[in-house]
Amino acid sequence: MDGRKFQRQYKQSISGFKDWEQKSHTEDWIIYPENISEQLSLYEVALSDGELYTVLTSKKAKRTKESFKRTRSEKEIENLLKINRRLMLHVKEITLDMAGSMKLIVKRCFPNAIQIIDRCHVQKLTMEALQEIKISHRWKAIDQENTLLVEAKEKKKKKLL
Repeated sequence: MDGRKFQRQYKQSISGFKDWEQKSHTEDWIIYPENISEQLSLYEVALSDGELYTVLTSKKAKRTKESFKRTRSEKEIENLLKINRRLMLHVKEITLDMAGSMKLIVKRCFPNAIQIIDRCHVQKLTMEALQEIKISHRWKAIDQENTLLVEAKEKKKKKLL
């Protein structure tokens, strides 16, 4: 079967996409407020052609709840605020990366949630800092070795004279 034909048939007939209530804005944002749980994750994801999306997922259901084409935090906040405020106040924690835009979104949309920095981002920063320390020590060792080599050559010259 032709893959493109199958994709077209699925989208136009089988999936129900044609009658989907979020179809008009699906290119920019999708919201499933019924899936909001107490523990969420908020991330920025690059899907294709360098397009960035902000994705909100429930840790309980382990599936995507909302996604927004990455624009400005204000626009994403505006879209998230379409969810019932009571549901948003019910969120207790949100795991996110260290981007200021993500922190702003959580602060404005989920005021009762504590922000937890994703451990992968913390580990990455820690490893980068450790690598910088290692490189710094290595350069000091190389400089010291070069100094000792120069001193040894000078001592050797003095002995020959």
